[in-house]
Amino acid sequence: MFKLQSRTLLITVLCSLFVVPFAYSDSASEEEGLRIAKERKERDKGWNSSHADMTMVLRNAQGQAAEREMRVKSLEVDDDGDKALTIFDSPRDVSGTAFLSVSHALDPDEQWIYLPALKRVKRIASRNKSGPFMSSEFAFEDMSSFEVEKYKYDFIREEQFEGDDVFVIEQFPQDEFSGYSKQRVWVDKKHYRVRKVEFYDKKGDLLKTLEFEDYTLYKDKYWRPLRSYMHNVQTQKSTEMITHKLTFDVGLDESDFDKNSLRRAR
Repeated sequence: MFKLQSRTLLITVLCSLFVVPFAYSDSASEEEGLRIAKERKERDKGWNSSHADMTMVLRNAQGQAAEREMRVKSLEVDDDGDKALTIFDSPRDVSGTAFLSVSHALDPDEQWIYLPALKRVKRIASRNKSGPFMSSEFAFEDMSSFEVEKYKYDFIREEQFEGDDVFVIEQFPQDEFSGYSKQRVWVDKKHYRVRKVEFYDKKGDLLKTLEFEDYTLYKDKYWRPLRSYMHNVQTQKSTEMITHKLTFDVGLDESDFDKNSLRRAR
């Protein structure tokens, strides 16, 4: 019995020698997660404005697809969240629909949608931000810009993702009306690009996965994925966003992103 206890004690001591140096304390993992998030944001500053021609592909659980053509105008805002105006051109039943998202770092985001059939602008209430954006697997809150202050962070581990060395962190939304309990994010070490996100519902169950593909470098600094694929693991529905053309420094300003711009969006 004494030999068995001694052997168990020896194994415990040896394991602690190997494990403790690599373990993060709670405060250290929070700091590392926050550092990664800040670096991700810092590397994407200075792009000014952009215009993208895109296709949204909706697929049901049986794989049947429907496509929507859209344009996205974006404006970078210093010391706050960014602004984006999405205009749908086809098919006919959504043509003319326009969606404005005004993101904020600390305050609740502001979002409006113009419905041409009703000829009116409707505000998306904060408590409805978890609802589906244009019947897609993207929620309204997914359409706002990433701002560091919106989350608390936790570093999980380092690993490889499709051949790249990545950090894996978790971010916890601070908005009480978020539809997610947490998001697990894979960020590559070299460029701090997001490669994958897992979204967990309020019960803590995996709800959706988002993967980014075909990253392209613009202006020798800014990486953008030409494809993003959101898959709902609970319903088996999916939405793919495909960027055909992306242009920066397109001369947009604040006046292009007010509520009145929705009615005149072309």
